[in-house]
Amino acid sequence: MTQLLVSVRSVAEARQALAGGAALIDVKEPAHGSLGRADDEVIRAVVTEVAGRCPVSAALGEWEDGRNQIPEAGLTYVKWGLAGCGRSSSWQRDLAAMLELHRSPRVVLAAYADWECAQAPPVEEVFALARRFPGSVLLVDTHCKEANNVVRKKRPTLLDWLPLAWIEDLCGWCREVQVKIALAGSLGFDEIDALGVARPDWFAVRGAVCDGNRNGTIESAKVYELAKRIAKSSHSHPPRT
Repeated sequence: MTQLLVSVRSVAEARQALAGGAALIDVKEPAHGSLGRADDEVIRAVVTEVAGRCPVSAALGEWEDGRNQIPEAGLTYVKWGLAGCGRSSSWQRDLAAMLELHRSPRVVLAAYADWECAQAPPVEEVFALARRFPGSVLLVDTHCKEANNVVRKKRPTLLDWLPLAWIEDLCGWCREVQVKIALAGSLGFDEIDALGVARPDWFAVRGAVCDGNRNGTIESAKVYELAKRIAKSSHSHPPRT
């Protein structure tokens, strides 16, 4: 069944996400980018606050930034973005080594749907690495979080970069090779409704449950509404037999 992942930037937001029913708490600092790394003290404080009530993950920035140390914080998952890695193959070797060595926390492989803009590897290449490690996790996100249309002033979402049918196929391929998948990318309620048919393991959000945009503050009522909506959608799209 699909669950809700909520990205938080503070202990106070973690409380709101938990109160609303988030199944996975992710720590990141949106001011630092798509997968912006929060201070290690913030990460540890959130893990302490959650106290085992659900898994906690953390975004650790972009792999190319070189901050590849994993904080000692009791995390379940960690992830780095691959912006700037598109012309290199070293990320595959390095992350494969981490997948082999780190069982806890588990390394999530993060692919950018707008990989050309991010100068990152294509989604297919990141999935190809994930499938070598059954039980691993793939995140598909977007790198560009700002409006790119002067007239519509619309923030691009995952569905602006990848067709729904292709995303549905990708989720199916992940299930076949025992790879879990999280879908992100400025997803709102409408996009999540449309993507329900893909049946990912998680929908990952921030802006959709904030009072305003992704730089606002998380509200438990919005988390609750979205979690309930995702649960209802999961029952409407049962596994194929």
